[in-house]
Amino acid sequence: MQMQSIISQGKNIEEAIHLGLELLEVNKRDVDIEIIQQAKKGFAGLGRKQAIVKLSLGGNPSGAEPTAPEHGNTPSMDEFIDTFLESESPKAADMAEIEQNEANDTVEMEMDELAGKAWVKDSQIHVKDSPNKYATVKIGEGIQLMKNNELVTEKSTIVSERDHLMLNIKPLETQYTVWDVRVEKDKLSAILEVKPGFKVERRVRDIEPDEHIELSVEETKEVTNTLKYDQVVRMLENLRVIYGINHNEIIRAIDTTEPGTFEIATGKKAEPGKNGWIDLKVETDPMNGLIEDESGNVDFRETNVIPSVEKGTIIATLHDPIPGRPGITVTNEPLPAKQTHPLKVVAKNGIIEVDAKLVATESGRPSIEQRGQLVKAMILPKLVHQGNVDLASGNIRFNGDVEIIGEVEENMLVEAGGDVFIHKATSEATITTSKSIVVKGNVISSELSAGKNNMLVVELGHLLGIMHVQVEKMITVIKQLTTSPAFKSNDFSVTGLQPLIRILLEKKFYNFLPYVKQYQEVVEKGREYIEGEEWHQVGVSIKQIFIVLSNQVTTMERLTNLSQKMKELSDTSDIPVEPNSYITVSDTINSSLYCSGDINIIGKGCINTKVHAGGKLHVRGIVRGGEVYGRLGATIHEVGTNSGTKTIVAVPKDQKIQLAKAFEGTVLKIGKISYKLQEERKHITARLNDNDQIIFE
Repeated sequence: MQMQSIISQGKNIEEAIHLGLELLEVNKRDVDIEIIQQAKKGFAGLGRKQAIVKLSLGGNPSGAEPTAPEHGNTPSMDEFIDTFLESESPKAADMAEIEQNEANDTVEMEMDELAGKAWVKDSQIHVKDSPNKYATVKIGEGIQLMKNNELVTEKSTIVSERDHLMLNIKPLETQYTVWDVRVEKDKLSAILEVKPGFKVERRVRDIEPDEHIELSVEETKEVTNTLKYDQVVRMLENLRVIYGINHNEIIRAIDTTEPGTFEIATGKKAEPGKNGWIDLKVETDPMNGLIEDESGNVDFRETNVIPSVEKGTIIATLHDPIPGRPGITVTNEPLPAKQTHPLKVVAKNGIIEVDAKLVATESGRPSIEQRGQLVKAMILPKLVHQGNVDLASGNIRFNGDVEIIGEVEENMLVEAGGDVFIHKATSEATITTSKSIVVKGNVISSELSAGKNNMLVVELGHLLGIMHVQVEKMITVIKQLTTSPAFKSNDFSVTGLQPLIRILLEKKFYNFLPYVKQYQEVVEKGREYIEGEEWHQVGVSIKQIFIVLSNQVTTMERLTNLSQKMKELSDTSDIPVEPNSYITVSDTINSSLYCSGDINIIGKGCINTKVHAGGKLHVRGIVRGGEVYGRLGATIHEVGTNSGTKTIVAVPKDQKIQLAKAFEGTVLKIGKISYKLQEERKHITARLNDNDQIIFE
């Protein structure tokens, strides 16, 4: 059933009628139209009203034949509506007056609603006063409020409609795209860094009328990456980058909206080769002396198993170095591979080199010692001494392994080129070897030294390292002086550089000579233990150039060659020897133990003993009195005394001290930092932190 009437509204009368006709699905001539309300414009968004009309069905329905009028000519429906609208509607002038009156009424009503309020529209601030109150404005970040041509410096202020108000902001901020290409130092990559630009548009946010408003900025940020592909290519050409260009990475870079780095060219690394190496075919290392079972007890039956070979046995195979493969830089330059070095083999007693093999010419224990590329090989004979080492037997000096079935008595000496194994005690004796020492009995008031050669090499290498730095500085100064106009090139043609060196030693390098003298003393003292003439030869050259007046003219070439040799020997001394020495004893009292490798005290411990381990120090029992040192760390069961006897445990700054129990008064020394325990502590691990303070884990 079709509805008879409808109320319709729109922005204006025409729109309201049109919408109503669509709903009724009739034409304009089929309805009666009643205007209920004219459309009204609001003020500042308030008081706005729509037009309202009422449509009622009447007259002829659409499509019906018109009925003849009873009296005269009756107007059509369209004419009727037009006449009705003309008669019912006010004249244009009257209508304008009505609309003006209505607008005034609306404004007055809206102004009443806005009284005492402020608002923001299109970045402009508006205010409507009230007799009872003032509107307040809080000024947000990035906004300047000019009030009567003066900048408001307070965070908030009172405003009125009499004020001249203006808002200032930075409306537009533009950042251009920043980019750069760099070639890494090794020339193995070219890196493109991109920081896209952006454009930020700002405006003051619109705020509805309120008694207290807070000004704020709203901004829109648009990222703009203006980097072009051809710009990057031109930059690569300028940098002469032509190898390994990664075009996909360039495309990623010009499309990125985030700052980033892109590897746009990649070179080829040189593949390292392999130095010459030795492949052992037989066992050469003896077992590490006294062996502990699962309970920590020493099984004296399982000790000192020393390997041996028969004459003609192949000890090892020697391999030539394998050269590396060169690489190529992004600038298309060849990148040479690191140079490889062959083995330098010194075959001694009982071993010869045949067809890149080491072959035993005698039966006995094979000894292979390697430091870097230097390999020393020999067959060590073995001396077994059945009784005690005493006045009756005399001192023992043997270039091989020594096994002593009895004791080593007071004031006796045992020197060996191989391993020393003592079945019983040593008392007030001296035991020295370049290999290892194992003592099953007590060590009392004795001095044990293992790896003497290695210890001397490390000490000499350290001194040469210090002197090398000084010599290099000296060479730099001499070059500067000799190129000065004050010096003539022929000033040193006869006398050489020695007069100038003496002046420099006196004026600038006065700390150099003490190291020279210390080096000479160590070389002289360890002459019997130092293998290799190069250490002695460098000592002679240093003495001739810096200490004595020599007939040889000291040239820059000679000084440079000496500096290079000093560096080579210093670097060699830093390479650990393989295999390293060790000392393993049961107990020790009032003694000194020095070893280039590990020291293990696996019995009750040590009392008033000085211990220096070039490797790890492990004491299964106690340490009471004395000083112990482990270059690769120290692990001890119990340290210190109740009586307060001074006991020091020391390690380098990069190592740790691990103690199961430590008495009050025990001194822990890590690097140059010392710490004295103020109370008994258990299960501690001490180390240095980044601030060079000893901390406990």
